[in-house]
Amino acid sequence: MSAAKEAVLGRARGLAREIAKFGAVGGLGVLVNLGVFNLLRHTTDLAVVRASVIAIAVAILCNYVGFRYFTYRDRDRSRRKRELTLFVLFSLIGMVIESGVLYAATYGFGWDSPLQSNIFKFVGIGVATVFRFWSYRTWVFRALPAPVSTPVVGQREGQSTERDTRVPVGS
Repeated sequence: MSAAKEAVLGRARGLAREIAKFGAVGGLGVLVNLGVFNLLRHTTDLAVVRASVIAIAVAILCNYVGFRYFTYRDRDRSRRKRELTLFVLFSLIGMVIESGVLYAATYGFGWDSPLQSNIFKFVGIGVATVFRFWSYRTWVFRALPAPVSTPVVGQREGQSTERDTRVPVGS
C-alpha cells in the first residue's frame, strides 16, 4: 500500500475513533439532558423552553468533563482558559439551536404534549450536535501539531530518519 493511501486510511481511522468517542460522551449528555428536562417538566411548572435550557446547561457541564478527559484528552491543554471560553461560547450557540427547534415546535406549531416536546427536543439535540462536533474539534479542542521529522545529516536514501537516542548499556 502506498504511503498516501496509508496516510488517508490512518486519518479516516482517527476520525472514526474521534466520532465514536464524541458519540459516547454525547450519548451520555443526551441522557442527562433528556433526564433533567423530563424531571423538570413533570415536577415543576417551568415553561418547556426554560426547562430545556436548564437541562442543556447541566448536560454541557457533563459533556465538558467527558470531552476534555476522554474524547480529546490527547489535545492541546496549554490554553485551558481559551478552551473553556470557546467551549462555553459554542455550547451556548448549540443551546440556541436546540432550544430554537423546541421553541418553534411548541410556540410556533402548538406541539406541546410530553411526547411532542421530547421528539422535538431530540431533533434539536441532533441538529445542535452536528454544529458542536464541528466547532469543538475545529476551535475548542485543537490538535497538537504533528511532530516534524528532520533528516539526519549525511543520511542516505532509504535509511530511517529517526536518530537512535538510546544510551548504550554500561554508560
